[in-house]
Amino acid sequence: MSTPPLTARPRSFAAAVRAAGAMAAVLLLTSCSFLGLSKDGSQGNSTGQADPSIAAEAPEGLEEFYSQQVVWEPCEDKMQCAKVKVPLDYAKPDGETIEIAALKIASTGKKQGSLMVNPGGPGASGYDFVRDAGVSNFSDKVRANFDLVGFDPRGVKRSAPVTCLTDKERDEAREKIYAPETDAGLATMLADNKAIVQKCAQKTGPVLGHIDTVSAAKDLDVLRAVVNDAKLNYAGFSYGTFLGSTYASLFPDKVGRMLLDGAIDPSLGAEELTLGQAKAFEKSLRAYVEHCLQQEGCPLSGTVDDGVQQISDVIQSVIATPRAAKDGRIVGGNAFVSGLIVPLYANENWPALTQALDAAMKGDVSLMLRLADLGANRNSNGKYTSNTTFAFSAINCLDYPMTSDPAAMRAEEQQLRAASPTLGYFFAYGGTNCANWPYKNVRAAPEAAEYTGSAPIVVVGTTGDPATPVEWASALRKQLGNSSLLTWKGQGHTAYGRANNCIRDAVDSYLVDGKEPADNTVC
Repeated sequence: MSTPPLTARPRSFAAAVRAAGAMAAVLLLTSCSFLGLSKDGSQGNSTGQADPSIAAEAPEGLEEFYSQQVVWEPCEDKMQCAKVKVPLDYAKPDGETIEIAALKIASTGKKQGSLMVNPGGPGASGYDFVRDAGVSNFSDKVRANFDLVGFDPRGVKRSAPVTCLTDKERDEAREKIYAPETDAGLATMLADNKAIVQKCAQKTGPVLGHIDTVSAAKDLDVLRAVVNDAKLNYAGFSYGTFLGSTYASLFPDKVGRMLLDGAIDPSLGAEELTLGQAKAFEKSLRAYVEHCLQQEGCPLSGTVDDGVQQISDVIQSVIATPRAAKDGRIVGGNAFVSGLIVPLYANENWPALTQALDAAMKGDVSLMLRLADLGANRNSNGKYTSNTTFAFSAINCLDYPMTSDPAAMRAEEQQLRAASPTLGYFFAYGGTNCANWPYKNVRAAPEAAEYTGSAPIVVVGTTGDPATPVEWASALRKQLGNSSLLTWKGQGHTAYGRANNCIRDAVDSYLVDGKEPADNTVC
């Protein structure tokens, strides 16, 4: 029996779950295909001539970047691609430069402007997201009015990417089993992470110290200028909301229409974010179990508590005795949970979790490992299709101060276990990722968003979101001030493109017509 296809979603700010090995995160990318047309339906190159009035508003010292001519070339079957030059270090605009890779699907009607898209992560490819899901994720109304522009933020895939391990080394890292609650286990984990960080620094070079979100937000303003938009129109999902709120804080007068779906609360630190996620994933797991128990073929039985306990029992058995998948790779508790949480990002994927659980309860963990592979962007042939795992850790290590003190991490583990009895342990020890990071944090401490612009922003939250709890959306809306909160009563991560017509129509009216939904609208 084959695994049901996954309906993939934007990546989230997931905790650095040890399930995928040292320096790993369990996240899910979008995957589907479609065709797009350039503005005039042609395949020819086009040169983005900078609008003098827009370029004239460049921050001092950055004029050459804002006024650059960008060549859009045919790519990806009737789409257009470009490379945009930005400073490596915005404090030294005359120094080294890097290139940001962008992809465009032209509007199908009378164009209002461009809609920049970030699908999350940090570390997810906006280029891939727009290429693979732009048509399916955005409505015909939005596509008729905007060029969809996806880009790989600095450090991601095609834009001066963080490079660390070979595919073989990644497989080996993901098979390792850690017990950081012991002194020896924690020492091993720290040593392995240190070795990986050294490889990242060696292979990536100086860009590793400049892939923070503030720098990415400044890149976003250069992108706005080179597509000749006086204001930024933006759709950010999950981590993309953090990038968006950072932009709004830095460039309040340049905000046009900004959708922030699956919001992150920028005032929270790494440990607070991890705790919130652990609670939300536990809540999502219980929602899945409740649904499963009502379906024919569910391998669980009894009450919701019984079903959750049965899942916990399987996890504990795999921890005690790691199992070999059909391809020979070893699956321990960490890898098992890595696969378990991937389908929780979208309730459309719950049947895949049911099938994987059923097989695992009968002794076969191969399907659960396949889900973990999807989260790690590993194809069945052993090739990894992105650098998201490493970009995720690298960006977070610059954005968030994290403690690697053993006593503090063990105290956090106990807190996570209490808040999330089934999954909390697997969210602990995230501080080991940044313990030996060679660059200082760009953000010395978390800060709330501060927005003084006149254009209203729309924040969207989902009541059953496992990766960005709905409470974070409410907090971000309050911080932004000039904004409205739109809430979907549903399960899974983010809402637009997968929720009901109420969400779609409200967002479309805002993006296309500028009609802000009433604050605290619930769909």
